[in-house]
Amino acid sequence: MIEQILTGKNLLRAMYQVQKNKGSAGVDHMPVTKLSELMSINREELKEKVRSGNYLPQAILGVVPNEVRS
Repeated sequence: MIEQILTGKNLLRAMYQVQKNKGSAGVDHMPVTKLSELMSINREELKEKVRSGNYLPQAILGVVPNEVRS
């Protein structure tokens, strides 16, 4: 199953979806526009970390819907 997730086609599709949705920068403050560059440089390293169980995702920034804030 993990190999299906880590295919280049799937990773690119996920990246394009984030860009299409105009995702915001995460806790690392890296803009979504830098994802393409990061993926071209670190894709194999990222895939190997996931396969070996050594990948530790960074925390995400949550957004609280307006109706919950009231």
